Amino acid sequence: MPKGSRDGARSGAAWRDWSLNTLKAGGGAIACLGLSSGPASADMLADTIAAINPDSMILFGSLGGMCAFAVTAATALVRHRKQSAVLTETLQKEKGDLKLRVDRLEAMLNTDEQRVIVWTGNGAMPQIWGVLPETSGVPRPPVQLLAFGSWLTAKCASDLERYLDMLFRSGEAFTTTLKTRTGSYVEAMGRTTGGAVVLRMRDLTGERQMQAELAARNAKISGELHMLHALLDAMPAPAWQRDAEGALIWANDAYAEAVEMPDATSAVKQGATFLDAAARTAMAVQRTEDGCFNARIPIVASGARRVFEVTDVNANVGGAGIAVDISELEQARKELGRAEEFHGRTLDQLAAAVAIYGNDRKLQFYNAAFRQLWDLDPAFLEGHPEDGAVLDALRATRKIPEQADYRVWRNKMLESYQSLEARESWWHLPDGRTLRVIANPHPQGGVTYIYENVTEQLDLESRYNALTRVQGETLDNLSEAVAVFGSDGRLRLWNPAFGRIWNLQEDQLAELPHVKEVVSACTLNATEEDAWEQLAGNVTGLLDNRTQKVSRLERHNGDVLDYATVPLPDGGTLVTFVDVTDSVNVERALLEKNDALEQADQIKNAFIQHVSYELRSPLTNIIGFAQLLSDPKFGDLSDKQGEYAEYIQSSSSALLAIINDILDLATLDAGIMELDLGEVDVASTVSAAVEGLKDRIAEARINLRTQVPEDIGMMVADEKRLRQVLFNLISNAVRYSEADGVVDVSCSREGDSVTFVVKDHGYGIPAEILTQVFNRFVGHDTGARRQGAGLGLAIVKSFVELHGGTVDIASAEGEGTTVSCVFPARPELSDQAAAE
Repeated sequence: MPKGSRDGARSGAAWRDWSLNTLKAGGGAIACLGLSSGPASADMLADTIAAINPDSMILFGSLGGMCAFAVTAATALVRHRKQSAVLTETLQKEKGDLKLRVDRLEAMLNTDEQRVIVWTGNGAMPQIWGVLPETSGVPRPPVQLLAFGSWLTAKCASDLERYLDMLFRSGEAFTTTLKTRTGSYVEAMGRTTGGAVVLRMRDLTGERQMQAELAARNAKISGELHMLHALLDAMPAPAWQRDAEGALIWANDAYAEAVEMPDATSAVKQGATFLDAAARTAMAVQRTEDGCFNARIPIVASGARRVFEVTDVNANVGGAGIAVDISELEQARKELGRAEEFHGRTLDQLAAAVAIYGNDRKLQFYNAAFRQLWDLDPAFLEGHPEDGAVLDALRATRKIPEQADYRVWRNKMLESYQSLEARESWWHLPDGRTLRVIANPHPQGGVTYIYENVTEQLDLESRYNALTRVQGETLDNLSEAVAVFGSDGRLRLWNPAFGRIWNLQEDQLAELPHVKEVVSACTLNATEEDAWEQLAGNVTGLLDNRTQKVSRLERHNGDVLDYATVPLPDGGTLVTFVDVTDSVNVERALLEKNDALEQADQIKNAFIQHVSYELRSPLTNIIGFAQLLSDPKFGDLSDKQGEYAEYIQSSSSALLAIINDILDLATLDAGIMELDLGEVDVASTVSAAVEGLKDRIAEARINLRTQVPEDIGMMVADEKRLRQVLFNLISNAVRYSEADGVVDVSCSREGDSVTFVVKDHGYGIPAEILTQVFNRFVGHDTGARRQGAGLGLAIVKSFVELHGGTVDIASAEGEGTTVSCVFPARPELSDQAAAE
């Protein structure tokens, strides 16, 4: 008990003893006064009291009482002083003894390694004794000591305050181990004694320290294990724990459900196995050196086959594992993989370049168009470069727009990662291309870039606009009327000529009238009405196959219009009107003139044919009689007569040849000429044609050179007509050659054709006549000997083409003329090929 308490107790006891002694002394005095007179005195006193009046009696009694009290008080005071002196001496001695004892106790408390805190409950600061080593983590200053949270861990400080609160309230003692912030442990004991609260703290050392540490560690591990078990119990994934022998010692509710047991306790008791034999074998084989196993295994759980991601850890004290059901995740992953693969293939088919960057700004995906657009190294792209690195690589190869401040432009481009909306920009590349770049930020981070090459689009748009303007100007300045009706039958487009031809005002057309309204405004007679009704039917008809239709309309005023309806792809119809009045009038005039010319040509041909036929018979007689006159059998003629007879024969023969040519041409024109085809010896035919002109060649002093290969062989042709062709060609060459000139005749075979070439070295044919040489009665006079009827080349061309061949002529004035005739070696084969 504190010293002050003990002194108070002693003073109270002394005061009680003094009071009792005083009362005893007063009673004794009164007793003495009453007993001093005896019985007789009492009687006398009674008589005296009876004789005294009440007031005197009261006064006398009061004085007596005062005297008695004074005497008693004086006596008590003397006695009390004596007793007080004795008591004071005793208390002083006892006080000294107690102080010595307290000093010894405080010295003992201070020498023991402990701190004692005492609360007396009078509101004063608690008393603190003892010390602890600095290694204990307990501060020595009282203020810091009482601030438990400054040197204890948060949990221990909270626990200590809770224990002290219960000790103050209900006197519940406690003993606990506290952990300081330095990691050491302190034992705290709380007790109540004599109305005071005592807290004693001792530093734990040696085995007690180890026990405290082990207890704290055990409590922590137990709490963590309990928390872990609670967490695993709340999870839907099966979890389990095994001992060192491999026996199941704990499982959660999901494990019990997976092995179809009523609860986890039953599953542990019966040792139900979640993994099948194949899974356990795989676990034993694939476990790593540190005892960990992780794999995706198909397992039958709750009667269904599902895919679990199994994680199992094995150690010396046992093992534990958890299996997460990833069936839906695996299915979603497969679906996502297929979707990504499909989207990748789809994006690879796009013409627009696409690049996808993740939230780390690294390239995650690019399509074939992106690789082709920028032509970057595939190894560089596969390394998942950052967006800025790709821009730097493109800048190094001068493939992005030139910038005055590249860094600012680059940072501006990368701002898309902080943007919430898509951003669009246009890149004009140094190579002349223009790209439309769309940066679309992803809500979860990253950006998708779309690079659309719009070079051709801009070019086409520019050209389209220019073409539209040109077409507009063209339509406006066309003399033909053009109108476009939509699929609903209303007028959509027209040019001024349309309104001018049909006398329609601009305000009428601006209202976009229906074709029926146009019909009612344009028809003035039955012919026009029929034509417009047909036109309106083509515009508004619902035919499956819309085709272009062309027709002609003759108006009431004599104008003739050619109109056409052209179906358009959008369901509209293009209608055109062409004023062909002048053309029709000219056509009609030309047709009439042509009919007249054809009739005149028929009359001419009939006249020439008739005259030629009529001249042929008497000319034959003249030739015959001239030959008779020249024959010596019928008599001799003078030299002059013989010369005249020869002139008659040569002139008659020339005239007969001209008549025969005219008859042949007439036969060809009539289409009744037939060839007598047969095997023809090419070399013999050439020789026969040359032999027939031998006299004329000799007369003209022409050197004729023939080049016919010995193996030229045979061909199928009309020998007579072939010889006639060669005869006309050679005779023309002789006629247009100078004296002592040279004429070359050659023949060659190339494949299925035979070519005859006759070349002279005369004056040649002027260019203005060369295009007309195959016309009839066209000749070229360069002297008296060279005159002709102009039928030779016409005959040649007709006979060669009748054989299915071709004729070509080349000539230059002063150099000569070359005529080439190409005949098919077998005309029947040519006819079959043409038919096929």
